[in-house]
Amino acid sequence: MAHVVPEPFNYLGFILVVVGAGLNIWTDALFKKEKTTVKPHEMPTTLLVSGPFKVSRHPMYLGMVIILLGLFLYLGSLITLVYPVVFFLLMERLFIPVEEKNLEMSFGPEYHKYRAKVHRWI
Repeated sequence: MAHVVPEPFNYLGFILVVVGAGLNIWTDALFKKEKTTVKPHEMPTTLLVSGPFKVSRHPMYLGMVIILLGLFLYLGSLITLVYPVVFFLLMERLFIPVEEKNLEMSFGPEYHKYRAKVHRWI
């Protein structure tokens, strides 16, 4: 397996894994604090707009992409670049449309205003 990220640069991937995991933990804590669902196919009861939601409408998905990119860097193999790309495409096609439809149904104009200000990913 050819390594495209040589040492010591591959250790930067560890930083990305930590950042992505931290983002996911922070986001999950906000979902729990507000007692709303983290499951994309369930109807949300609260529109989260603080913390990481000020920068990304989907910070948990962003956190996972960051983790997967970190693993790519750390492992240094081109094949591992497939995982963040596939994850991103799956979220874009299968999960985010359902989640955003539920948010629109639950919060209407409030969600439209939020969506106009905050990007989907970053």
